[in-house]
Amino acid sequence: MTQTAAPESPQTSAFGPAILDAEETMSRDQIESLQLTRLQETLDYAYRRVPLYKRKFDEAGVHPNDLKELADLSNFPFTTKEDLRKEYPFGMFAVPMDQVARIHASSGTTGRPTVVGYTKHDLDNWATLVARCLRASGVRPGMKVHNAYGYGLFTGGLGAHAGAEKLGATVIPMSGGQTEKQIQLIGDFAPDAILCTPTYLLTIGDSMIHKGLDPRATSLKFAVLGAEPWTQEMRRELEEMFDLKACDIYGLSEVMGPGVAGESVETQDGSHIWEDHFRPEIVDPFDLTKTKADGETGELVFTSLTKQALPIIRYRTKDLTTLQPGTTRPGHRRMGRISGRSDDMIILRGVNLFPSQIEEIALRIPELSPHFQLEITRPHRMDELTVKIEPREGTTAEQRTSAAAALRQQIKVHIGSSCRIDVVEPGSLERSNGKLRRIYDLRRQG
Repeated sequence: MTQTAAPESPQTSAFGPAILDAEETMSRDQIESLQLTRLQETLDYAYRRVPLYKRKFDEAGVHPNDLKELADLSNFPFTTKEDLRKEYPFGMFAVPMDQVARIHASSGTTGRPTVVGYTKHDLDNWATLVARCLRASGVRPGMKVHNAYGYGLFTGGLGAHAGAEKLGATVIPMSGGQTEKQIQLIGDFAPDAILCTPTYLLTIGDSMIHKGLDPRATSLKFAVLGAEPWTQEMRRELEEMFDLKACDIYGLSEVMGPGVAGESVETQDGSHIWEDHFRPEIVDPFDLTKTKADGETGELVFTSLTKQALPIIRYRTKDLTTLQPGTTRPGHRRMGRISGRSDDMIILRGVNLFPSQIEEIALRIPELSPHFQLEITRPHRMDELTVKIEPREGTTAEQRTSAAAALRQQIKVHIGSSCRIDVVEPGSLERSNGKLRRIYDLRRQG
């Protein structure tokens, strides 16, 4: 594969220029021509090899031969998490089991787990795309990478691990949890980059401060963070806390795992989707017959273009975002930041809100920390929302009262919902050991 040297940037020039995959430098026209060919092949492949797709296509009255141009993809049916659960465990696989090199699965906390499989070719593609993401985010061959994503059936740990190795980095496979050990190894091994969720990096930083250590004094220069939505305000919080550059990485198990899209350290303006392997769409989550134009907010939908073991057609991610033109990779469109998930949306007395909106507002108030939880109750006939949030260390009782009033007022103005603010003691709320639970729906209890 031909590779191309990228221009150096102030953030990455000290570590040498990046060497890009040839596909990263393709024009938009080249990408769309490649997508059309691969999409036609994938639809035919899925129709012939996966009974669910043959059934769904036939019921919808469409055939792979009907796809003549990219816009025709909107005529094909969606795939949902429930489809994967109904085909549990291996009904979605398009290859015999002796060609499946690895199996991953979701936790299944809300039902049967969703099971995904990979051929050796799939695993090689996956590692290549994660390596692209890490390289875009500033990581270079020879750097030490501290991987604090969870290993196991979750795709994050092993997916990030293989990508870092593919890039030529030295991997420290710490996995999630054991925060004290994380801190020790960061100090002893002096990694250049850390891979984890944003809330877990916050947990590590807070723990360092409580131990009397300065997070800004670590060796870390880059953080590649994903697996949960996070805001620009959280980015500023983490970059200031650790004195590093923090970039997003996006993926989900059903589509591949981490590495579907990654953010450039030069611009930090949203993750470029690797469109030589995935065709994204934005649809209206309330009217799925409507496809949104680039720049319009809606639900992100993916079709895989190169997967062998588990091709995925128009998979509804439930993630709400926009598609924007590419910048550092002009042929590949960017995702806007995930504003929330359609299944994480709280509808409070007719008003829609997401945890990320609360985070964005709270972090603009200097006295408040990023540690918060949302509790929904129904003490009488109406739902009520309580925002439990920790103050910054050293704030006075008067400052906490004033900050609570400011947060309540800003939520009312910007979201349009009334809520109760409970400023709790510092350190009293649950900390992240990986993905952090933000919403506690107590309406079903009692």
